[in-house]
Amino acid sequence: MVQKQARPRKGIRAGQGQSGEKGDKMQLKDKTVIITGGAQGIGAAVARRFATEGAHVVIGDLDGDKAAVVGAEIGGLGLRCDVTQEADILHLVDETRARFGPVDLFYSNAGLGRWEPDHAASASNADWQLNWEVHVMSHVYAARAVLPEMIERSSGYLLQMSSAAGLLNQIGNAAYSATKHAAVGFAESLAISHANDGVRVSVVCPQYVATPLLGYESGEMPADAPNVLSPDAVAEVILQGVAQEKFLILPHPEVAQFIQFKTADYDRWLATMVDLRGKIIGQLGSTRDIGMHKMI
Repeated sequence: MVQKQARPRKGIRAGQGQSGEKGDKMQLKDKTVIITGGAQGIGAAVARRFATEGAHVVIGDLDGDKAAVVGAEIGGLGLRCDVTQEADILHLVDETRARFGPVDLFYSNAGLGRWEPDHAASASNADWQLNWEVHVMSHVYAARAVLPEMIERSSGYLLQMSSAAGLLNQIGNAAYSATKHAAVGFAESLAISHANDGVRVSVVCPQYVATPLLGYESGEMPADAPNVLSPDAVAEVILQGVAQEKFLILPHPEVAQFIQFKTADYDRWLATMVDLRGKIIGQLGSTRDIGMHKMI
């Protein structure tokens, strides 16, 4: 008996998977894009960069006024959106559809950072819950809102912000590190589950960027921290990563070497991190000082 050759599932170009080795790459011209946390920092830089590529960009941000300003600047739309509320994300998607049509790419970018007050479990339940809601559940809400139509038309892109802390660790912020790890895990699940549905997934894992999260309110670049990137530089790397349909987008390429070091000898990596923590405390007196990024 001759077995029939299996046909590619709906939404797959023959010979192409998540990495997009064959066929057309992702093009942003005339695509409808949603970006959460897009009123400032990396989100705003990506919104501007995607708009220059011809995308119709809708920004959702807790600061609705700033979102509206950036949205108007790029010829898109800016709305208030609390990403911890699924109803807000659903509203954002509905407004986007009404203005520009179905969502082609959803960039879950919103994030926060709050240093733990003492030991690794010392952050309040409220802070742990907020980290979970912003860094993980907002991604779940976004995927839940747009995946069905992406699967139906065999096309779509889920772009998700995590952090190098989601692959390594952030000293002094266990809640941030744990939830950023969870964000990477969820992105992996999406990529595995929906590659054959024509849905592409990328997760962005930068190290330090000159944003308000690190105290850089006006986007100035520190002369004494050469490892800190500008939001515009990160946006450019994200654009290229999306164009190549790369799953793991690393604005700081050295993070790939750190991952290899970690996985090659976990105990040695942990010892190195313990030493680094001691160095930070010795020089700054605490791991709650945002200036620690200048030592890494």
